[in-house]
Amino acid sequence: MSVDEDSRWLEWVTKQFETIAGDDKEIDIDEFKTALKVKESFFAERFFALFDSDGSGSISLDELLKALNLLIHGDETDKLRFLFQVYDVDSGSIDPDELRTVLKSCLQESAISLPEEKLDDLTLVLFESADKDSSGSITFEELKAELENFPEVMENLTISAANWLKPPDQEQKKPQTPRYLTRAYWQNNSRKLLFLCGYVLLNLMLFVAAMLYHRKGGGWFMLAKGCGQCLNFNCTFVLMLRRCLTWLRATWVVRILPLDQNILLHQIVGYAILFFTLVHTAAHVINFRKSQSGGFSLWEYLLTTRPGIGWVKGTASLTGVILQLLICLMVFCSSTFVRRSGHFEVFYWTHLSYIWVWILLIIHCANFWKWFVVPGFIFLLEKIVGIAVSRIGGLYIVEVNLLPSKVTHLVIRRPQFFQFKPGDYIYINIPVIAKYEWHPFTISSAPEQPTMWLHVRSMGQWTNRLYEYFRQPESQAVCPKRLATSLRKRRQEKRQQCYVDGPYGTPTRQIFASEHAVLIGAGIGITPFASILQSIMYRYRMRKHTYPNCSSTGCENVKDSDMRLRKLQVDFIWINRDQKSFEWFVSLLTKLEMEQADGEPEQFLEMHMYMTSALSKNDMKAIGLQMALDLLAKKEEKDSITGLRTRTQPGRPKWEKVFQKLSEENKGKVHVFYCGAPALAKVIKAQCEHFGFNFYKENF
Repeated sequence: MSVDEDSRWLEWVTKQFETIAGDDKEIDIDEFKTALKVKESFFAERFFALFDSDGSGSISLDELLKALNLLIHGDETDKLRFLFQVYDVDSGSIDPDELRTVLKSCLQESAISLPEEKLDDLTLVLFESADKDSSGSITFEELKAELENFPEVMENLTISAANWLKPPDQEQKKPQTPRYLTRAYWQNNSRKLLFLCGYVLLNLMLFVAAMLYHRKGGGWFMLAKGCGQCLNFNCTFVLMLRRCLTWLRATWVVRILPLDQNILLHQIVGYAILFFTLVHTAAHVINFRKSQSGGFSLWEYLLTTRPGIGWVKGTASLTGVILQLLICLMVFCSSTFVRRSGHFEVFYWTHLSYIWVWILLIIHCANFWKWFVVPGFIFLLEKIVGIAVSRIGGLYIVEVNLLPSKVTHLVIRRPQFFQFKPGDYIYINIPVIAKYEWHPFTISSAPEQPTMWLHVRSMGQWTNRLYEYFRQPESQAVCPKRLATSLRKRRQEKRQQCYVDGPYGTPTRQIFASEHAVLIGAGIGITPFASILQSIMYRYRMRKHTYPNCSSTGCENVKDSDMRLRKLQVDFIWINRDQKSFEWFVSLLTKLEMEQADGEPEQFLEMHMYMTSALSKNDMKAIGLQMALDLLAKKEEKDSITGLRTRTQPGRPKWEKVFQKLSEENKGKVHVFYCGAPALAKVIKAQCEHFGFNFYKENF
């Protein structure tokens, strides 16, 4: 570093030291543990012992600077020497017991739970690999030689304390073109942007036409009427015709209109309604105060029918005020803060007030019914069809499995007439949980299966009630001889009737038109991809049985749909916070791996698993564990965390490297499908725009 950088670093560390140390100007073990933020005390104690070079039981500023200078500015050998000293407590070499203690602490630090036998296997495989001379201990040179087999480890070997005490980066970043002004953004969002331009232009035309028509009424009256005409259009356009959208997805229209952005467009129209409503109301109030027509007070004008304004017994002002309150309430309760904070029911019930909004609009405005009659009829027809379909077939829940992290797996009897496509979703009503509530969930089973699966994560009132209803009391003891009888009785008691509205299509329907599909699921966001992956395997089985002699070079008589399937390459990326979350679909993924290994010479599916709670390979507190996991995975041909052949990677994906690799593979046009947290969606979408990939996101 330069002199200025070194001076700034020294100033920053001194400031942080004073914050940690307090009045005594020394850092004791408890203060060190708090600052280091480690889960396992072993590493804190070992790091503290190495930082405390004089053995005084506390760390001075000079000792801290000396240790950090080595970790931040030292070369690889210096850092490896520090790592070796962490592992070696007293003997100058690492024996098996010391290595086992370190690996056990690594597991706890990474929130990984493995049986003692597996810990012994990890210790043995790493020790045998590092102990080159079979002396029964690992020297520094042997550890260094072993680490050279893991080049990614040495990229940024550090510890959390060193990172925490590094000053913030003050490098001047080069000015970048705003994302919304880049060519890639306009190319990847062309349909949405053109549609929005048309939408804005249409609103502008309606606004100007209404203002000109009422130009004799004065400026504020013209403004109110212009916004009123836009409200006539938008309050009709905001209708969610899900069945029509699902049908349109199967037509050529999907290539022209941004049907995959229907939720975003619905939100934009909702905010436009709020804006026009506020301006419309304010303009009328200002116009009234300026004209003071009829001698009425403001409260009489707004809250009574005395002024006689409106075509239904002078109720225009009163209905306008009620409409203003309802629309504001609906928009507020539709915010992410409300929907994602465990209060989905608040959003659900307040959103149902759209029925009153339409009724009041018909009373409020003499011309609104002309805009509403056709879309309203289609909407009513959709609702009638949905109610009729949901009541036919006698659906009921045949099996319930309670999975880790409070996920409820529902297996529903599927009637013959109920057909859906991979990735579709439904609205489900379970009367015993809530008689009048309908909630949307992705179907996680394949269309080829006889039953329908739903995986419901407990994140709100309804989902928590569902989980608790089916949860077996932990204190209940069952006699082994009566186990089968008890299970049958419980299944009969818990076999509950349910109603289903749907299915409805999603952007994932585009996957079978792709050449190279990248499926990214975060947490329970795997559900649409579970359906897709299962469906792909069923289709491959069917193709192998139908065309048993068809080689990889192609068959002339194979159907077009089968040919597209043959060319489809899939990268599946699943990101989970903890180890238990992989249990949701690990059996399915195991079957996919076995099916592909046994039946297909071409590896069409590549899986990539990430666990964010696990420390990355370049963190000192996890190096030994990640090396041992890699070695044992190669030996046993399966991952110790999930049991899959695919190795689980620690930490989060480095998206720039992931997408760079996808681009270099050149397997055809890349389509990226994502389901998960909105914050991660923005990151992935930005990468897709940079590399020119098509991006699709589950929005409901």
